[in-house]
Amino acid sequence: MIKGVDHSDSTSVRVITVSAVVVTRPDGAVVTVRKKGTDRFMLPGGKWEPGEAPLDCAVRELGEELGVSLAPERLTPLGRFDTATANEPGFRLVSEVFAAETDVRVEPRAEIAEARWLTTTELRALAELPEDECAPWAPLLVRVVREGSWWRRYRGSECDDRDECEEQ
Repeated sequence: MIKGVDHSDSTSVRVITVSAVVVTRPDGAVVTVRKKGTDRFMLPGGKWEPGEAPLDCAVRELGEELGVSLAPERLTPLGRFDTATANEPGFRLVSEVFAAETDVRVEPRAEIAEARWLTTTELRALAELPEDECAPWAPLLVRVVREGSWWRRYRGSECDDRDECEEQ
């Protein structure tokens, strides 16, 4: 059970399918978002529109939620992740996750109440949390940090810039 969310009903598995994006700054920090009316931080992203490809959804959601405009070729696929949902009891979350690096400013928009950058130190601590007791973080965020190859270059160091990170 995730704090505040009961996922114990296993009689029927209902699935929410989304695209999510790990947006990093050059220093390795990752942006997380909290939707209005919720207390959990998660990766930016959202549900696919009918006929929409996962990559197109990821690009659209970045614009809608954070005002970030990136060309599709700037996003790298990280894979599909199956986790508990953060805010929807009785559902599983299947996420097509992408990574993108940018140094543009993010601004919470639409249903996003808050955007928060996590440093590499915070990410390392997050990777140690059990997914069922990770509040205020979403299970998908914990899983992607723990299993994602996208941040290996940052994991072992606190780097101020990309060149310093790549040298270590």
